[in-house]
Amino acid sequence: MPSEAPLKRVKRKAFDWSSAAVGLAVVVSAAVVYWRDGQARFLEILFGDVGLFIDVLPKVLAACLIAAFVAVLMPREVVLRWVGAESGVLGIVIATLAGIICPGGPITIFPIAAAFVAIGADTGAAIAFITSWTLLGYARVLVWELPFFGGEFVFWRYLIALPMPFIAGLLARAVVERWTRKGAAE
Repeated sequence: MPSEAPLKRVKRKAFDWSSAAVGLAVVVSAAVVYWRDGQARFLEILFGDVGLFIDVLPKVLAACLIAAFVAVLMPREVVLRWVGAESGVLGIVIATLAGIICPGGPITIFPIAAAFVAIGADTGAAIAFITSWTLLGYARVLVWELPFFGGEFVFWRYLIALPMPFIAGLLARAVVERWTRKGAAE
């Protein structure tokens, strides 16, 4: 029998304004390609994209399941203590380090970040995690940057990008706290 209450997930509509914007962009782009390049090129792109969708779908499903299981397996009190709203600067540091060492692409990182938020990580830590993964992730450095740009470029880029997750995380905490305080006063 589980000792913790079930996770509260944010309710989302299946079709919202962002879905409508993406759908509109798809329809307009498809119409332009069909008009400019013809039916054969349009169908080639459509079938290629369907193949890509079928290839990516199991990975997205697996990532969502991993995130759901992580959310259940991670003790909430540990998450709250390490990266919760009361974790202070240390929580931002932990989230930044986690972003640096986490492998994988956006298909895995975003569901994991959402799972941590669902079990108690605060917005600042989640933003520090995603910013760190985006700017400082070791896989990106080893696979892409070192071979293409060399060590000196990577050193300077890393040095300049290093403070960004801390700044983003602390700024997010300040904005959310101010927003929450303002909402409570009204």
